[in-house]
Amino acid sequence: MKVTITARLTLLISLPALANETPEVGEAAPGFRLQDQNGDWHALEDYRGTWLTVYFYPKDDTPGCTTEACNFRDNIYAFKGIGAEVVGVSVDTVESHKDFSDKYKLPFVILADEEGTTAEAYGVLRDWKLIQIASRQSFIIDPDGIIARHYEKVDPDTHTDEVLADLKALMGQ
Repeated sequence: MKVTITARLTLLISLPALANETPEVGEAAPGFRLQDQNGDWHALEDYRGTWLTVYFYPKDDTPGCTTEACNFRDNIYAFKGIGAEVVGVSVDTVESHKDFSDKYKLPFVILADEEGTTAEAYGVLRDWKLIQIASRQSFIIDPDGIIARHYEKVDPDTHTDEVLADLKALMGQ
């Protein structure tokens, strides 16, 4: 029986024993300082006073990751319209993010967590020594830097709508 790389990766991603501890809703969001697809630095503190969605994804330019990124892209004006920001994070390189962002014309920041420290701090890093990825999870962070929502199971096709609805509810809109 032939097992594809995708099937092996799916199996590895599903292993719960490799997960790190995730910060709880109501706790301070772990800080970060990472470079975006253009090489510019961004820190959590840069978003103080703003509702922020931080979504982690496994790999640039793969089907689920592309779907999720393009859905955030297609709804970016809805996020901006309610005063919220979107930031994507994966353990890919700045160069990979640049190619991914340019290819799909992403109008938001995607951060290169090449060392995996931010993914680890958020409890989403999967590290098997030969391969390291961030699992597909998202967090809504309130203007004071507190985690308001955590999405452990994300459907790339519907996640953007779910986040927008929750942001509106959290903001009382």
